[in-house]
Amino acid sequence: MTHLKVGDNAPDFTGIIEDESQVKLSDYSGKKLILYFYPKDDTPGCTKQGCNLRDNYSDLKKDGFEILGVSPDKPSKHMKFKEKYQFPFSLISDEEKELIKAYGVWGPKKFMGREYDGLHRTTFVIEDGNIIKIIEKVKTKDHADQIRVALAS
Repeated sequence: MTHLKVGDNAPDFTGIIEDESQVKLSDYSGKKLILYFYPKDDTPGCTKQGCNLRDNYSDLKKDGFEILGVSPDKPSKHMKFKEKYQFPFSLISDEEKELIKAYGVWGPKKFMGREYDGLHRTTFVIEDGNIIKIIEKVKTKDHADQIRVALAS
């Protein structure tokens, strides 16, 4: 779905996280960033994905990764979601969908025969401002291993 591909420069961003402070892509210069887009806080698939990344966070950190989640939810909703599941990483609020659209993860979806516009669950791995992996078919319960396998190939 995304128009971006491996090797492209990652679209620059400044976002608002759960505590309403700002985070920028440039804050992760010299690091590997897992930037994952998910539809909605505290839903079954999004919770499984966030908890899988949380449970594997220390191993991912040892491998040099940082993590940021992105959804259109408000910062206050992100704060509740983060606290409820004790996520050690921040969640960007993109209510206007600027970051979501810049990464090309907003568009037509189908569910139970109904078409609508929505967020396509997608993960980008970024290093030094470049996209080094894109995962479009995210396995919510096993996402950390999926990232590791994708990077090994």
